[in-house]
Amino acid sequence: MRRPAAAALCALLALLAGCAQPPGERPGTADGRARDQAPAARRLPPVVDHVPTRDPVVFLTYDDGAERDPRFVALVRERRLPVSMFLTDSVVGPGYGHFARLRAVGASLQNHTLDHPALRGLPYAGQRAEICGQQHKLHARFGIRPRLFRPPYGTYDTTTLRAAADCGIAAVVLWRASLGADGELTYTRGAPGLRAGDIVSVPSGDASATLTERTVRLLREIDGKGLRVGRLEDHL
Repeated sequence: MRRPAAAALCALLALLAGCAQPPGERPGTADGRARDQAPAARRLPPVVDHVPTRDPVVFLTYDDGAERDPRFVALVRERRLPVSMFLTDSVVGPGYGHFARLRAVGASLQNHTLDHPALRGLPYAGQRAEICGQQHKLHARFGIRPRLFRPPYGTYDTTTLRAAADCGIAAVVLWRASLGADGELTYTRGAPGLRAGDIVSVPSGDASATLTERTVRLLREIDGKGLRVGRLEDHL
């Protein structure tokens, strides 16, 4: 019987000189195609709507980039507001210059996908393209790679977290309070009322007041609670 001897000889040669495929080549299946290898496991980013902190701060976040009120740039500069802008490429369109001015006066620019789809339930490749695609856009325009990501509509699944991790995202940011078009705050959970560590969302949308006017009213409420605006990136 020669087969056992041949197998033993191959095993010996594999130990001595690599009786296998050339270095760097992945093992093949029976039909010669390379097997897909699962990507190395990454730690999934946390999902946050509130930051545990003893500092008397709340965090102002703005979505999409549809509203480009020039007076808002002046407000951010004058009040030294460390706001976070979560930008969607298809919404911002040609308006990236406005956000360059905001960044120059202290705002941070973060990721809100390329095209603003509801991500939950989409396949990994599609979710990764949306998140990584906007990472690439912001890097090309501003030389930055955002660490924070907000999923459109606040919807996500485990696939979203995997894709976000693979795109270099450190935290997925939701909100506990949201400012409505009427200027009133609504809360996703817990007792109503701002408290230290709350993340506040100021969405784009139809409103009788401008973005600057709505923000000024919100700042009055924050001041009335004995709070101030903190930089979210410093707490995550």
